[in-house]
Amino acid sequence: HFIRPPIPHGAEPRATLSAHLNVHPRSPPLSLTLYEISIPPFIRMLKNLSVFLENSEAYALANNKPLSAFLEAKLADDMHPLPRQIQMASDGAKGAGARLAGIEAPSMPDTETTFPELKARIAATITFLQTLKPEQVNGREDATIELSFPNGKMSFVARDFLLQFAQPNFLFHVVTAYALLRSQGAPLGKMVFLAGGSPPTTV
Repeated sequence: HFIRPPIPHGAEPRATLSAHLNVHPRSPPLSLTLYEISIPPFIRMLKNLSVFLENSEAYALANNKPLSAFLEAKLADDMHPLPRQIQMASDGAKGAGARLAGIEAPSMPDTETTFPELKARIAATITFLQTLKPEQVNGREDATIELSFPNGKMSFVARDFLLQFAQPNFLFHVVTAYALLRSQGAPLGKMVFLAGGSPPTTV
C-alpha cells in the first residue's frame, strides 16, 4: 500500500508529495513554431537522402554493380524510377518551404540522370531552404495555400498544408528512394534513414 508521506506544517501538499517522490514540477507546454516543424526537418531528411546515394555508390563500387541498376529500378511498373523520386522530393521540399514563406520557389529543370547530378540537385534544394528565415514563415500559420492540379484545386491554411500534405508527400518520395536503393542491395539501415548514419543528438 502507498503510505502518504507526512506533510510539514504550513507546506503545500502537492509540492511536498512531488518532492518526496522526486517528481519534477509540471513543465510549461511544449511550443513549436511553424518554421521549426517545417524547414529544419526538410533539410535534415534531404541531407539523409544524399547519404543514401553516397552509401549506394560506395556499395556499387565495392561490388562491381552498375549504377544503372539503381537508377532504373522501380518498386512497381506504374511508379517512377529513382531520379524522378529524388526530383519530386526536391520539388516537395522547396515548394513547401516557398509556399510557407509566401515566395516563389526556384525552378530546377528535371534533367538529372546520374548520381552526381542527383546529389547536386539535393544540395541546391538544401541551399534554397537555408535562405528561408523564421520570420518569413512564423506568423503565417493561417495563410491560405492553394494547389492546382489537372483535375482541380486544393486549399489549405498553412499549418494544415504542412502537416496534411507537404510533409507526407515529401516523405513518400524520400521513403520510396530509400526502398529503391535498398531493394538493389545497398546496405542502408534504419539509422541511415533517421540520421544519415550519425547518431541522433541527445540532451
